[in-house]
Amino acid sequence: MPKPAQWDSTLASAIIAAHSSLDGAALPILHALQDEFGHIHEDAVPLVAQALNLSRAEVHGIVTFYHDFRRDPAGHHVLKLCRAEACQSMNGARIASDLLATLGISWGETTPDGHLTVEGVYCLGLCACAPSALFDGEPIGRISSETLADVVQQARAQ
Repeated sequence: MPKPAQWDSTLASAIIAAHSSLDGAALPILHALQDEFGHIHEDAVPLVAQALNLSRAEVHGIVTFYHDFRRDPAGHHVLKLCRAEACQSMNGARIASDLLATLGISWGETTPDGHLTVEGVYCLGLCACAPSALFDGEPIGRISSETLADVVQQARAQ
């Protein structure tokens, strides 16, 4: 997983300008900023607001409403665990809560060593392989506590 760029307001302004003429530009801009910097830096909110003639509150509302946007940098690796019905019915909720307890973090948090961020998502489209997850964008089906222990070990080894 490539390391995100360090926050740079000049680069952020260029990204915003490149997307500001799109219809409904707020989401493409925010996604592009997160792709570049790994999260939505607090200084991005006023830049986006000014470029789109929105209030800071409106941009903040978009960032906080959509679960895909992070306000803090993620760990070196990101594990997304499905929380939808099919995965819940296959014991996904218990497996996830056991992992979070073992790591000592909550949903959306990063381990203290900075290696792994665990996020909940609602349906990965892998219902036939429930419970499922994505580790750095790669799908994992039929996860178990053992599978996730291997993922954690892999994240810490890299």
